[in-house]
Amino acid sequence: MPGGLQAVLFVVGVSVSLAASWQLVLRLERLGERAGFSGASLGLVAALAADAPEITSAATALAHGQASVGAGVVVGSNVFNLAALLGLAAVVAGRVGFHRRVVLLGGIPGVWVAVVCLLTVAGVLPPAAGLVSAAIMLGPYAGLLALRRSGIERLPFPGSWTAWLVSAVYEEETELSEAIRPRRGTSRDGLAAAVALVTVVAASIVMERAATVLGRRYAVADIVIGGLVLAVVTSLPNAVSAVYLARRGGARRC
Repeated sequence: MPGGLQAVLFVVGVSVSLAASWQLVLRLERLGERAGFSGASLGLVAALAADAPEITSAATALAHGQASVGAGVVVGSNVFNLAALLGLAAVVAGRVGFHRRVVLLGGIPGVWVAVVCLLTVAGVLPPAAGLVSAAIMLGPYAGLLALRRSGIERLPFPGSWTAWLVSAVYEEETELSEAIRPRRGTSRDGLAAAVALVTVVAASIVMERAATVLGRRYAVADIVIGGLVLAVVTSLPNAVSAVYLARRGGARRC
């Protein structure tokens, strides 16, 4: 296939993936509001939806045996997210502030997952064990964010632990309240979310394949294609969301 056509496919894939992922975030937030999700849970859902292009591109590369491209997407997107979600949002909003308990609440699972990933990549843990280890932390964390105050108070923890968790979740809700105010979703939002998800996956696959073919045609290393090109374009939904929320005064959510 001619290089010009591959370039066109890449640009189209990027454009469609970004537009569809933005719709996916909006629709899922509305559906979460309708289901009574907490603000913290809505933030988690929005983050996962915005990460759909990155996940799909990395998974597609790995499925085609291109480990360097997949690893580049994973590593490069995280570096870009740190710069764009925190740095750019801070520039737009003027500052980014967190409550200490919120940092610990999100930081402990984050460090856990980071260590598990390092051990898995280094070969200390097999992939299946790494996946289970990450789920052991992420599952309860997501469940905790979904609980209301009364639900947290019923957990079988010592009183001091329960009080700390209630305060941490409340502080996170306070940080998110300015940014997350979606209207209640409808069945139309559910259908739109499903279509958007399929579109994101399809467009991201086209984008990844076109970028890889172009890289090999022009002798660009796979790690560069994954870590610089694909990582940046698949992280743009997160960056756009961060700037949008920062301008609304919700930079603490990013």
